[in-house]
Amino acid sequence: MDPHLFRLAGFLSRPPGFYLLIAAMIASTALVPFGLTDIVTYGLSVAAILITGVVLIQGYRDTAAIHAKLDEIVLSLNQARNNVVGLEHSDAKEIKRALKKIEREAKFADDAGAGTKDP
Repeated sequence: MDPHLFRLAGFLSRPPGFYLLIAAMIASTALVPFGLTDIVTYGLSVAAILITGVVLIQGYRDTAAIHAKLDEIVLSLNQARNNVVGLEHSDAKEIKRALKKIEREAKFADDAGAGTKDP
């Protein structure tokens, strides 16, 4: 993604940026009595789009960080399979297929382990 978008999202997701957006919304709302409803509607629409973009970008950053951490955990385990690292970059069908395979293997391991345990 564009580093400028990340900087803008970082600024708007912190108190100074958020207060700036609130001030802009209050200022545009104050224009309503002067018959500038179109400007107010436009300003509030832009603010809503900005806030939505900030949420999406911050979510992307959080998700990417979680994937990096999980990849590090998988790589640090010697017995773990490394073929799941980077799975988030695959298409939806491939992810679903891999998830079903892992769930089947986990269920098989649970079923096999249940028969060997002593009561």
